[in-house]
Amino acid sequence: MYKVCPPRKEQGLTLFFTWLSGSGKSTFAKIIYAKFIEEGKRPVTLLDGDVVRYNLSSELGFSRKDRYINVNRIVFVASEITKNGGIAICAPIAPYDSVRKEVRDEIQPLGGFILIHVDTPIEVCEERDRKGLYAKARAGIIKEFTGISDPYESPDDADVVIDTTVLSPEQAAQQILLHLESEGYVGTDGGA
Repeated sequence: MYKVCPPRKEQGLTLFFTWLSGSGKSTFAKIIYAKFIEEGKRPVTLLDGDVVRYNLSSELGFSRKDRYINVNRIVFVASEITKNGGIAICAPIAPYDSVRKEVRDEIQPLGGFILIHVDTPIEVCEERDRKGLYAKARAGIIKEFTGISDPYESPDDADVVIDTTVLSPEQAAQQILLHLESEGYVGTDGGA
């Protein structure tokens, strides 16, 4: 018998982490990815911002138009995964609120969508910057760098906000999993 609307824990799901470079998006995304892999109930794919940019968007710069194209490529892949019952874990910067709202509108008809704002002070992001990107942006070497010379529009519709100044990566992952459990996307047996 065909299920018209399976329960949420059987539906596809996109987790969309957003905030500045160095905020911890990739770290949290990898922890959640590992939890879902351990569970093994649904296929899961990690779409990290740097990896996607290298493999799918290497010809793009950082103009508003190029950022839009990059996010749309991520959304296309995530929507296919979600539509087919898998879990897409995305970790781009995605600085523009209107674009994130478009992402939500595109994915929600196909399955779940959870926007996760990794709220890390810019000073902490700069301290974590192993590549020296913030210093180059402040020196004017890198143009259109989010948080320095290009704006980041904080979401007012985040489903989960992670305060990295008070939570360890494991605690933050647990907060995300608890939210997913409360929304019915994961089982109540404590697993993902």
